[in-house]
Amino acid sequence: MSTKDYLEKDYYKSLGVAKTATQDEIKKSYRKLARKYHPDTNKGDTEAEEKFKEISEAYDVLSDDKRRKEYDEIRSHGGSFRGGGGPQGFDLNDLFGQPQQGGTGERLGDLFGGLFGRGSGTARGTSSTTRRPRRGQDVESEVTLSFTEALKGITVPLRLSSEAPCATCRGTGAKAGTLPRVCPYCDGTGQETKNMGGFGFAEPCHHCHGRGMVVDDPCPTCHGSGRAVGHRTIQARIPAGVKDGQTIRLKGKGAPGENSGPAGDLLVKLKVTAHPVFGRDGDNLTVHVPVTFPEAALGAEIFVPVHGAPPVKMRIPEGTPNGRVLRVRGKGAPRRDGTRGDLLVTLEVQVPQKLSDSEREALKRFADSHRGDELRDTLVEQAKEG
Repeated sequence: MSTKDYLEKDYYKSLGVAKTATQDEIKKSYRKLARKYHPDTNKGDTEAEEKFKEISEAYDVLSDDKRRKEYDEIRSHGGSFRGGGGPQGFDLNDLFGQPQQGGTGERLGDLFGGLFGRGSGTARGTSSTTRRPRRGQDVESEVTLSFTEALKGITVPLRLSSEAPCATCRGTGAKAGTLPRVCPYCDGTGQETKNMGGFGFAEPCHHCHGRGMVVDDPCPTCHGSGRAVGHRTIQARIPAGVKDGQTIRLKGKGAPGENSGPAGDLLVKLKVTAHPVFGRDGDNLTVHVPVTFPEAALGAEIFVPVHGAPPVKMRIPEGTPNGRVLRVRGKGAPRRDGTRGDLLVTLEVQVPQKLSDSEREALKRFADSHRGDELRDTLVEQAKEG
């Protein structure tokens, strides 16, 4: 790129940022404009294509600290350049290559990978044969826990099936005694450049399907793919306090990566069986406790069960109605911060099925002094009005 280009083109204006803009502001503005003017979303629109080239050129200079400094100095000095040198040349092929020293480390191809689902790659004809690391796939599994195991946490063995390097050929894809060769179409990069009317985009090589290598005599086990379904058993730690239907992510426990890439994650969906006594409401545990009519009417002290601990004493207030919920602090499910939820106690007033003669007489005397009709008088009157 010539000094004349640096003088005539206002890259800050092209990206819509100030001269004092930070790298984050420049990157944010470029991403927004790239989405708007990208050729994939403006097919046949030559104006959008030219605009895309303009903002790409601007970003390539301003995202590189060294080139941005040279650009600013040339424009501020009206064409003279300190040291007698000029700015380094600009090549569209470099858009998909390696970052320059002193730059941000992120090229346009890397940005496009995030915007449009494609990674960057070296154009066909380069000398690099390094295959890119590839992250392993995420693996899903399911485990059933008891109510107690979910509350306390547990380590469970999980047998997983996922893609891994073929054990027969050790991931090369080639038959024993042979080796794959570098793909002659992409020179081992796994990428080829697609011409988009004066602008090139990298995509997986159609000949080697992005592997960068060609297998002439394939492995009989994996048929040349270098991958095979492997089985392994891992010990998965389920944290305390998990809930039914929850999915937990275990980092790096999924399928192995390729070319020294990181492993994927393991997604474990949890199913928790019911407890005969306790229930769950968020971080709180629930329990239904029967009480007698005299206990509810007169008030009483009773013992209520606590999960994983001895029963606790609870005071029932005088005149407690059926279905009232009382709270026992800190006796619920464990939380991540080390605290616990509460125990919610629902009181169920029990009606005796059989009465002795003395009990029956006592209740009759009580009934004579507390006529039920008095409780229902208001209800009857309201029903008439409706």
